[in-house]
Amino acid sequence: MSDFQLNTPVALIIFNRPDTTARVFKEIAKARPPKLLVVADGPRSNRLGEAERCQQTRAIIEQVDWPCEVLTNFADANMGCKMRVSSGIDWIFEMVEEAIILEDDCLPEPTFFRFCEEMLSRYREDDRVSMVSGGNLQFGRQRGSASYYFSRYTHIWGWASWRRAWKHYDRDLTLWPKYRDEGWLETTFSSKGEQAYWRNSFEAVHNGSLDTWDCSWTFTCLLKGMLQVAPNVNLISNIGFGPEATHTQVVGIHANMATEPMIFPLIHPDAVLQDCKGDQFIADDQIAPSFAKRQWRRIKRHLLRMR
Repeated sequence: MSDFQLNTPVALIIFNRPDTTARVFKEIAKARPPKLLVVADGPRSNRLGEAERCQQTRAIIEQVDWPCEVLTNFADANMGCKMRVSSGIDWIFEMVEEAIILEDDCLPEPTFFRFCEEMLSRYREDDRVSMVSGGNLQFGRQRGSASYYFSRYTHIWGWASWRRAWKHYDRDLTLWPKYRDEGWLETTFSSKGEQAYWRNSFEAVHNGSLDTWDCSWTFTCLLKGMLQVAPNVNLISNIGFGPEATHTQVVGIHANMATEPMIFPLIHPDAVLQDCKGDQFIADDQIAPSFAKRQWRRIKRHLLRMR
């Protein structure tokens, strides 16, 4: 790793958490990207002290002390998760053709940056690939004999992508009613539980009751048949679970996951094909888990709170 020099722009999406942002920024500083793009949401007017926390968070970027072009896109008022993150990513890909993207609670293992850069280069012109993920939620299960595999799910806790993929993003799920009524979900997912999960999620984003941006990205990638590159080791630890989080208030098994370094040179899969076993595990473990598994997780969360 000592000879590796990162050449890919890095984007950092921040809000009101200077503590987690400082930790993520520290890892970015070690990687010394030549260009840093920073997206920030504005404070909510009804949250006491949030304006100050937002300012403290933005001030962290002033610590850049290496040769780096810093570009900022700061909102004056709060836009909400869906609009701020998605419009921020729109801006990122207006500025650059490809980027590594981190949110303020996604702590990268140092080899994450090299892994993303090599994958961005390898699949730059391959329309079958939508993104590169740093997260691995297989809990030690190796998928294939290569350094990474391909998944149809979009894990966005530390990721990278290209303008050519993001241009398809359907923020408001304008195509959802058409494909919903045509039975697209039923032909895409065999599991009734997974069909229900995605139907509820896509419907909620479409009607505005769920303020999130990533379901729309999942929908886009599924609809286009694009796959993500998924590492066979976990390169990202989400350090943001807790009461200050937007969507991850409950501390569970995915909080603060251990990371391990990627080994180079990379071993590449023989073909760009979905790893069905890996995706089935994600579906059974996280998207539509059994009643028994849900109950066991409730018990584990209770035990964690008692520590």
